[in-house]
Amino acid sequence: MRRELVEYSKFLSLVLRHDPAVIGIQLDEAGWVEVSTLLEAMQSRRPQFTRDMLQEIVETNDKRRFAFSEDQVRIRASQGHSIGVDLALIPSIPPDLLFHGTAITNLTAIRENGLLRGKRDYVHLSVDDETAKRVGARHGRPIVLQISGKKMAEAGFSFFVSENGVWLTAHVPSQFIEFPEN
Repeated sequence: MRRELVEYSKFLSLVLRHDPAVIGIQLDEAGWVEVSTLLEAMQSRRPQFTRDMLQEIVETNDKRRFAFSEDQVRIRASQGHSIGVDLALIPSIPPDLLFHGTAITNLTAIRENGLLRGKRDYVHLSVDDETAKRVGARHGRPIVLQISGKKMAEAGFSFFVSENGVWLTAHVPSQFIEFPEN
């Protein structure tokens, strides 16, 4: 993705996941907003932002963070909200193993408390260690934790999978996490 679009993508994450009021818009209960409303509000802050740029961000974002409605009239973030939205996620059976990338400096807290959702609705997990490593690298020296998805599900924990393939759960207790030796 072009550097200019990366900055817009980050700003869209702020708007569609955390603070739509920053540009004076409201999301509906499922996190959707009309594309025309979003564009008008974005252009009031960043006049050079266009529908083509928005389309390119949605299509080329490596994590598929955003999705258009089928008719392309509305847009929302796929997951990662810190504001209350109902993504209408359907409970799903997770794979045996899932992965979570974090900074090595977080290991002590994770050993004590497990993985907590923090300000988000869910803990985010991936199906491969490479994706998890990239996520962890955003926060410092990365470490990838293996999560026993199947065992958690058998113990009664609920899992969901977002439109972009991110696995979501409310909490991962430390007994379901395989920590690295060092």
